[in-house]
Amino acid sequence: MALLEAHHITKTYSVGNRGITVLEDVSLTVDTGEFIVIAGSSGSGKTTLLTLLSGLDHPSSGRVCIEGRDITHASEEELAPLRNRSVGFVFQSFHLVPSMTALENIMLPAELKGDADAGGRAGRLLARVGLSERADNLPSQLSGGEKQRVALCRALINRPKLIFADEPTGNLDSENGQVVFDQLIDLKNEQGATLVLVTHNLEIARTANRVLTLKDGRLTG
Repeated sequence: MALLEAHHITKTYSVGNRGITVLEDVSLTVDTGEFIVIAGSSGSGKTTLLTLLSGLDHPSSGRVCIEGRDITHASEEELAPLRNRSVGFVFQSFHLVPSMTALENIMLPAELKGDADAGGRAGRLLARVGLSERADNLPSQLSGGEKQRVALCRALINRPKLIFADEPTGNLDSENGQVVFDQLIDLKNEQGATLVLVTHNLEIARTANRVLTLKDGRLTG
């Protein structure tokens, strides 16, 4: 059984009196442990596909399954425990809670899960990415690269089976972007996780097990 499956998913938005299809008849499977890149030009539907695969949005038609469970029409209440248990997210714009320290941001998903060792796990992850000395800093006191490393730790604290990353190096310079990407891959491999990553970076795409290319909302390869 594939860890992630999409069956003929289409996404159409209503704009005034007309419908705009941004994703059309996309099917794919992702197996445990794979590193998959979704590539394509701006406006090709990459982020839309990621939001549908992760359950952050619902397709207009078709089905999405995670661990064999159809999540296509699942409610937020039904999806929340699945996301917290099995799925991690890394976004281009970090999405850290500004009033929480780096350590507290990382701890949050583990605390929501009821993990008594949330602080210890967060501290170990911070050390793993070389940011122990930043544990008590607020996001406003961190550089872009440091914020993304904190976001990476937060995504991985519950040891998710499936990680979704949307242009995780897009807001970083090449040096910091390479550091973040290398750490993401190292932690993914250490935890045996599966990674689905949206990027326009050809260097990153070359390291993937498979590249799925979108053009005008359709998979071309």
